[in-house]
Amino acid sequence: MREYADYDGLGLAELVRARQVSPGELLGAAIERIERHNPSLNAVVYKAYDEARLSAAGDLPDGPFKGVPFLIKDLGLRVKNWPRTSGSRFACVDADSEDSTLTDRYRQSGMVLLGKTNTPEFGIPGVTTSARLGPCRNPWNTEHISGGSSGGAAAAVASGMVPLAHASDGLGSIRIPAACCGLVGLKTTRDRNPNGQHDTDRAIGFSVDHVVTRSVRDSAAMLDATGYAEPNSPFAYPAKERPYLEEVSRAPGKMRVFWSSETPTGNPIAAEVRTALERTAETLAALGHDVREEGLGIEYRALYRAQSFVSASNLAAGIKRWVEIKGREPGEDIEPLARRAYEAGLKITGADAFWAWQQLRLMSRQILTRFESFDVYLTPVLGTAPPRVDYLDTLTDDLKTFDKHQAETFPFTPPFNMTGQPSMSLPLWMSEGGLPIAMMFTAKYADEATLFRLAGQLEKELPWVGRRPGVWG
Repeated sequence: MREYADYDGLGLAELVRARQVSPGELLGAAIERIERHNPSLNAVVYKAYDEARLSAAGDLPDGPFKGVPFLIKDLGLRVKNWPRTSGSRFACVDADSEDSTLTDRYRQSGMVLLGKTNTPEFGIPGVTTSARLGPCRNPWNTEHISGGSSGGAAAAVASGMVPLAHASDGLGSIRIPAACCGLVGLKTTRDRNPNGQHDTDRAIGFSVDHVVTRSVRDSAAMLDATGYAEPNSPFAYPAKERPYLEEVSRAPGKMRVFWSSETPTGNPIAAEVRTALERTAETLAALGHDVREEGLGIEYRALYRAQSFVSASNLAAGIKRWVEIKGREPGEDIEPLARRAYEAGLKITGADAFWAWQQLRLMSRQILTRFESFDVYLTPVLGTAPPRVDYLDTLTDDLKTFDKHQAETFPFTPPFNMTGQPSMSLPLWMSEGGLPIAMMFTAKYADEATLFRLAGQLEKELPWVGRRPGVWG
């Protein structure tokens, strides 16, 4: 058989079903790669090897990923008897008492859970580093970022530790690390996957959970396995026509594609990113799609002002819950980004918070109305190639410089968390320095099907599966 790391998740599960390999052997291969590569990447921050061995040797559910090793991001999702740190020295628990709903669905898909991946404190920035867990590095070049806040998940998958891993996205935290590490990263439609019994983690609706993968079909198959109606949820499940795995191989037809490099600040993106964007538009046109350069035409300043009020209020509310649990306010055990957001959130009035919600609803309608003119909106994911680790220092007191660097690096992803639309990162190109350059494709609300059809077409036209980072296998 080929090397373990050469297979995607569905490919490994096919080997298990054919009895060519056992779940225990796959787990052993995953553990060997974690132990070999984690010292240079710091992707996996909790190891549950003994529990995973028992699971692999037991009676696994006969799901699409039966026997495949899997990692959970150390933020949000609960795993029974596992610690959860959220990348924080303040807001952490020694062991959760139960699985989250989505964790259970991962288990039912046949996955073997063997550990947790690195994340920044509370998942705030687009880079994965914290005083608690340390920096996570990019397998393509360890001097560069793996993205955030699912940087640990992306580094683990890109380096061949596991074929796919849990990730979450609140303002870009699936798409950004997928872009940095050369993976497929889908931010699903709001409420497509279950929020579960711990719904305060997803209270404002920006954040969704899914996976980062090396293949399009793994992303589709996992969403089929986890994305179905949740009992007792007050939020309507977005309907779909057929399994997403079927969509990957369906012809997308002639799509209307708008593309743009417009940024909220108006500053230009890096030249090689602009070139990659233009090449993508040319490729789509050659495939028969109707392609036009045109932006969203929205007032970004108003959008982000409203978002900042909502996000700060939500974070402050979340930390207040931890204050109730801990019986004290946070001190030096929260980091500068969280400290700033917490203090700002405490000052926001109820009227200000609801004004911001109203503003986001109005502007979401503007964006969704704009999408009536086209099927897919194309932009880059990042404004630059993945920067060096020291370019985005989350522990600095110079937050003005950090904000400037983050704005120029990650200008494209946040609006679609506010609207709830599905948005996908695809690793179509490489930079002159040998780092991935990804493109982002966003579809109408609840229309993941269009993204999977287009991604399947581009995976054949501009294949990335044969690329290997410096840290691999």
